[in-house]
Amino acid sequence: MTVRIQDYDYPLPPELVAQYPQPQRDASRLLVLHRADGAIHHAHFRDLPGWLDSQDLLVVNDTRVFPARLKGAKSSGGKVELLLHHLPEAEQGEPRSPSPPLKTLSQTARARATYRGRLKIGQNLNFGPSLKADIISLPQPGVAEVRFWSLNGEVDRAVLEAGEVPLPPYIRRRPDAEDAQRYQTIYAARPGAIAAPTAGLHFTPPVMKELNRRGVEVLSLTLHVGLGTFSPVRHLDYRKHRLAPEYFELPPDSSHRLNQARAQGKRLVAVGTTATRVLEFCARPEGFSPQQGWCDLYIYPDYRFKTVDRLLTNFHLPRSTLLLLVSAFAGRDLILRAYEEAIKERYRFYSYGDCMLII
Repeated sequence: MTVRIQDYDYPLPPELVAQYPQPQRDASRLLVLHRADGAIHHAHFRDLPGWLDSQDLLVVNDTRVFPARLKGAKSSGGKVELLLHHLPEAEQGEPRSPSPPLKTLSQTARARATYRGRLKIGQNLNFGPSLKADIISLPQPGVAEVRFWSLNGEVDRAVLEAGEVPLPPYIRRRPDAEDAQRYQTIYAARPGAIAAPTAGLHFTPPVMKELNRRGVEVLSLTLHVGLGTFSPVRHLDYRKHRLAPEYFELPPDSSHRLNQARAQGKRLVAVGTTATRVLEFCARPEGFSPQQGWCDLYIYPDYRFKTVDRLLTNFHLPRSTLLLLVSAFAGRDLILRAYEEAIKERYRFYSYGDCMLII
């Protein structure tokens, strides 16, 4: 088995990187990949219920993207950009509680910072007519801890109004009004993510209704997608990479139903790599139990899956931890062959692109 990250590369024509969502969510294309024999079928997402039945339990991530990107200026006039994100209090060693969980933004936040010149502790940042921030610490290069304040006293509201949808960098345009709605799943409920769990972007109420009619149950868990999901693998040996922890919650009703489903012999269908990681992280020989905390599970080839039987996922960047995860699930050669087929058939890639069902 190769452990070189360069062996998880593939050539992608730049025009296949989706810059906008499809007019209709469920118009996305669906590549169905069979692990048993390598067979590939081409469909559309609205056909998904036809590939599932009452033996399948669909597990979705109900995190909600918040407008985490703030663009402003330093007191000196230089441009500055902050990307607010979820981080454990202890960045070294064992992660503890969230600081803060971004259910509601607090006045103090940690952010990735990009800027011209340099930042200084005590420096004032301006993000519009009602939102300001002071730099209170610079814990490491490219990271700033800031204290927000608002002229009207409503910091949370001012941050949400000033922020932009944090589209990924391969979408080479500014976010527009449509992104505020389309870069969310229809079941997004718990604010805290800086990126959408993109495998869920294709669902529509009619698809959900048809899944229900066919007896496919849907349950939710939460993982607030953060920097860890998208951090590049910089080691030639991908096993040396470390995944930054992301906050998750597996609620009591979901853990109870998961245990029932496993006892009934049902298949767990993870919607996306984030749901996959929470399920695998929380799996124990005695079953699932309600829990919350920080998930830093890094899944790469040679990992043995304990719970996930099927995986719905978008097409991922070369040399990424996400591509490693799907390769662990279906095998490197099969995944790269499926990607080659998708490119030949002109599928759309990445966050606003098409998807695949691995069964």
